[in-house]
Amino acid sequence: MSERKVNAGFGRVLIVIYAVFALAASARSFSQIVTRFDEAPVAYLLSALAALIYIVATIALARGDRTSRTVATVAIGIELGGVLTVGVASLLAPEAFPSASVWSGFGSGYLFIPLVLPIVGLWWLHRTRPMPGS
Repeated sequence: MSERKVNAGFGRVLIVIYAVFALAASARSFSQIVTRFDEAPVAYLLSALAALIYIVATIALARGDRTSRTVATVAIGIELGGVLTVGVASLLAPEAFPSASVWSGFGSGYLFIPLVLPIVGLWWLHRTRPMPGS
């Protein structure tokens, strides 16, 4: 059986999507923090946190070695927890989110990709995990 690489095939598409989200969330949060931080500091800091997690996940998925797979799994797990937590919080306490973050409304401002992406990422990491003895 051939070795299953996390950064090959569909994994490359996943890496590109994570890289796009890393770039978009970084640019958006930087701009918001620099120009309007006082309007919605929680939302803007959450967007910056999302950007950092996307950057870590992108690099870890691209590297694809054993340690990087662990880092990617942790980062993507935190991402999923974040989008679920912020998604629920933004629905229960919308006044706390006067400006949307990447994860507000479960990523509704981004076509729910922030909700689906970590699920797909964790599935891919599981699907390409090394087999015992390899």
